[in-house]
Amino acid sequence: MFSLKIGYRTVKTAIGAAAAISIAQFFGLNYFASAGILTILCVQNSKKKSLYAAYARFFACMLAICFSFLFFEMIAYHPVVLGLLLLVFIPLTVRFKVSEGIVTSSVIVLHLYTGKQITLGIVLNEIALIAIGIGVALIVNLYMPSLDAKLTQFQEAIEGNFRTIFQEMVAYLRTNESRWIGQEIIETARLLEEAKSLAFRDVQNHFLRTQDYFYYYFKTREKQFEIIERILPMVTSIDLLVTQRYMIADFLEELSEAIHPGNTAQLHLNRLHDLHNQFKEEPLPKSRDEFEARAQLFQLLKEIEQYLLIKKSLKV
Repeated sequence: MFSLKIGYRTVKTAIGAAAAISIAQFFGLNYFASAGILTILCVQNSKKKSLYAAYARFFACMLAICFSFLFFEMIAYHPVVLGLLLLVFIPLTVRFKVSEGIVTSSVIVLHLYTGKQITLGIVLNEIALIAIGIGVALIVNLYMPSLDAKLTQFQEAIEGNFRTIFQEMVAYLRTNESRWIGQEIIETARLLEEAKSLAFRDVQNHFLRTQDYFYYYFKTREKQFEIIERILPMVTSIDLLVTQRYMIADFLEELSEAIHPGNTAQLHLNRLHDLHNQFKEEPLPKSRDEFEARAQLFQLLKEIEQYLLIKKSLKV
């Protein structure tokens, strides 16, 4: 046995196609099934994509009717002429950035070619099919399920991984030992890609805005994650157990407890500034190894400062 998963888009496509065909058939239009094909092609996974698909197909279909009249009525209803029409028509749709409408407009062209004549009645029939197919698709696409719950799940998973990564760094700085295999690094990279894609889709479902909270949030976390990836090798390369390691470990532990959607970056930047001052007041290194270890720890603080500045600047 296998599980059959049916998504919202599938349901909307099925309902829309059936409705479009029913309407076209009710009005007695020729080639009424084509209205269903138009609806199927225009139902997209976001409102903006659906609107663009509708525009592209409508424009391309209108262009196809004009070209059909010029080529078929002015030259001949012949396969060679049909080929010439497509030879000119397809590059034009690409030029006008409506290439998504090639398939649907080709259906219209074939209707007119099969009819062997182009009259006002035939043209109105095709326009009615186009209007019904596209119109029904736009109506069913008005409903888009909220993505907030899924986006929140991504948010919580990413924050949880960030906390784990910071806690592992804390443990290593304090003990110089670690059995961590780093699976959260791979998982976080994957989660960020999926989350950004879903957040962008959420943006596409709103006509009056181009970006939103979740989109900014995941972009922020992505930039911070790049810094975490730079920090990890720095942490593991420090072998000498100098005093400053424990000071940074305490600070990272504080950071791990403050990983949440709120913005407390300034508080931690102030704490980081105090830590810098403490480092400056420490006695000078007594050996080359201690000097190198403290230099690496100082660089580590610089990276952590960038981590906090990113969150502060993007207000997430």
